[in-house]
Amino acid sequence: MRSRSKPSYLKSPDLLPIGQEGRKITTLGFSFMWVGMVVVLATFAIGGAGVISLPLPLVILATIIGTVGIGIFISLIADIGIEHGLSFPVYMRAPFGTLGTHIPSIVRGVAASMWFGINTYFGATAMNGILNIIYGFDNWLVCFFIFAFVQLINTALGIKAVERFADLAAPTIILISIWMYMELSNTAATEGRDVWTWAENPATGAAAFTAFLVVIFSNMGFWATLAADIPTISRFIKAPKFERNWFKRNKGALIGSLVAMPITQTFMIIIGAVAYIAVQNYDPVVALQETATGWVLGVLLLMIVLAQWSTNTAANVIPAATIYSNVGGSKFPFWAGVFTAGIVGTAVQPWSLFGVIIPVLLFIGGILSAIVGILFADYYLLRKRRVNVYDLYKKHGQYKFDGGVNVAGLLSWVIGAVASYFIPSYSFLVGFIVGGACYYFLSKYWYFQKYKQAEIEDPSDEKYLGITVGRDWNLDEESASAPLKEASGAPNITVDP
Repeated sequence: MRSRSKPSYLKSPDLLPIGQEGRKITTLGFSFMWVGMVVVLATFAIGGAGVISLPLPLVILATIIGTVGIGIFISLIADIGIEHGLSFPVYMRAPFGTLGTHIPSIVRGVAASMWFGINTYFGATAMNGILNIIYGFDNWLVCFFIFAFVQLINTALGIKAVERFADLAAPTIILISIWMYMELSNTAATEGRDVWTWAENPATGAAAFTAFLVVIFSNMGFWATLAADIPTISRFIKAPKFERNWFKRNKGALIGSLVAMPITQTFMIIIGAVAYIAVQNYDPVVALQETATGWVLGVLLLMIVLAQWSTNTAANVIPAATIYSNVGGSKFPFWAGVFTAGIVGTAVQPWSLFGVIIPVLLFIGGILSAIVGILFADYYLLRKRRVNVYDLYKKHGQYKFDGGVNVAGLLSWVIGAVASYFIPSYSFLVGFIVGGACYYFLSKYWYFQKYKQAEIEDPSDEKYLGITVGRDWNLDEESASAPLKEASGAPNITVDP
């Protein structure tokens, strides 16, 4: 008779697998979330920097290549959430261990929190501009705290509240951004600059090719963070049960990441580029304040506010809150993680570190590309999409490894991150390939020989696949049936729920 033990700290209610009934995000809803997520200052900055050396058509081509490329990686990793309903920090227990997961996860959590601070500051300046037009109010710091609090409350209400806001904000963002492009283009025309041919310092030959690659990998590196923790969002995307076709099962994620994101990102890159061509400043808040007045300016600034709100809730606060909840355990709920993300994002004072923090965060994106490579190698190449989900929530299960740490995962992450640092122009691909390759060989020929993995030793679809075989992972059912498994002689390599 198995004695009753305390609930595992790994089983925080907010981190349990999401079943079919809990998947509320539609294909359109996920696409609308992408529309809001890409409208951030760093996106405009890529466009502004691009047209310094290249004409706008080449910047657009490079952006399409980069966004479709990163969209493929995002879609691949999203299957972890769609197939098994698992969030990023929970699945990370497989390649990093039940304790080792905290190290790379916290790096991502802090990066997401800092992006929250930056985007809130960006949105607060636009909000301050609107209030100044209407009421003569001028205090961006007050706007910052109000804007931050509203976003955190929206996120704490859950993923459906985030999707509903995106559904409302996305059409508005699309319409106003078209208007914004027209305003900035007219300003550029009055200055005698053709937005489709102008470049500040045109590059030629090898320099032009290098500038082209920089735009490609800037777009890829910027979204490396979400490529790593997309399961945290994708576990809520609706998907059909018993669907063995990977493309049909992942349709919602594919349309969002390979259609909605590249189109919207490209258009926002264009706005950043046109803003720079018009007034030599890629920040559309600054550019618009120089080119528009009155209620026209107010409406345009409203788009910035809505976009930062939509970006932060989905791309930054949800991933960070989920990570902090994983670190804090069962007594640290999701809503506490949400406000922790807000505190961290405010504590870094993005308004005073603005010029430094974006390069730092893009560097972190390069580091996280190694994690994307490790996740790909672990999920597709080694486990072949099969996961012993029940053991992800056990203190002494197969993912405990050596003291809760998968040494192969941590070593591979460090090697991949260092490699990406020394080749910054290709940081995403270098980190992905080096991190993933190191993890594959270290695990297959060393670590998993020492610490056997049930789903690799016995690659059973019925035991270790999720929605493909119609399964919702229910930890209560597993605990209740564990003694029966042992009595019947069925494989059970773990000892402690």
